[in-house]
Amino acid sequence: MNKKYYQLSSDLTICRIVNGMWQVAGGHGQIDHELAMADMLRYHDAGFTTWDLADIYGPAENFIGEFRRRLSKAKGKEELDKIQSFTKWVPQPSRITRSMVNSSIETSIRRMDVSSLDLLQFHWWEYNNPYYMDALKYLSDLRDKGSIKHLGLTNFDTDHLQIITDSGVPIASNQVQYSIIDRRPEVKMIPFCRKHNISLLTYGSICGGLLSERYVGKPEPSITDLNTLSLQKYKKMIDTWGNWNLFQRLLLVLDNIAKKHRASIANVATNYILSKATVAGVIIGARLGIIDHIDDNSNVFNFNLDDSDLESIDQVCENANNLYEIIGDCGEEYR
Repeated sequence: MNKKYYQLSSDLTICRIVNGMWQVAGGHGQIDHELAMADMLRYHDAGFTTWDLADIYGPAENFIGEFRRRLSKAKGKEELDKIQSFTKWVPQPSRITRSMVNSSIETSIRRMDVSSLDLLQFHWWEYNNPYYMDALKYLSDLRDKGSIKHLGLTNFDTDHLQIITDSGVPIASNQVQYSIIDRRPEVKMIPFCRKHNISLLTYGSICGGLLSERYVGKPEPSITDLNTLSLQKYKKMIDTWGNWNLFQRLLLVLDNIAKKHRASIANVATNYILSKATVAGVIIGARLGIIDHIDDNSNVFNFNLDDSDLESIDQVCENANNLYEIIGDCGEEYR
């Protein structure tokens, strides 16, 4: 059985289902502030204490800060200390100065109402611009000073992760897309991470909700039928992977496995990725104040996929296109 918690480092234990806050940035429905705060408390009380956000996710950092203040007031420091909040720094690829880095991290710390960042995940989408190494040097200095506890990456490919590792910058994690549909991390990323003790935090593992009972036996939706940015994004990924008929075959297999384990298709898809080497956690979007996935997410830890389950999933996927050959390594779709 996949355990609910994972020790990312000696001083950082996380929930293996991470609450993703991309949803508050827009394109996923109007967020009611008070309903969002109430939902955040429900996630926390259910043991889902780890949050993934970014400086560019609209009000996400401010949401965490407000939630922390409310939780501290209502339940005290002991409960407050159970939260892990991971943010990202996503600068424009340009010349990076120490003062720019310091200012950005200070802003995140202030918004999130923390004394230091549990994990700062750095994203850079233009490798031809070499200033990402300067940024990492300055971020490493802030980690040494205690403003950042751990330094991670978002959507870096294996070759550039190797450059960074070879430079002596300790990296705790890399956040990449990884699902039954998108297995690109298995080609180069996971073997490298195993060798260098780097963990993966994965997103897109339920394809924005397409890996669910809602789409079993249904005709192919148009982009306009898909009402969130996540659904639109991952439908394009499925189109690259194969076609709707092949996706329907996969959904039927997943539905049978889900019924066997008294689980949901999303549970099976999440469990599948959590069982993979180096995966610390799967990020599942929390549509705060709109849809509550707490009970369903909890069920992920109640079963194990057996060899016959894995074989039936893999048999369908053998008929799909090779996304590594089409797109490239992790993160290439953003470059």
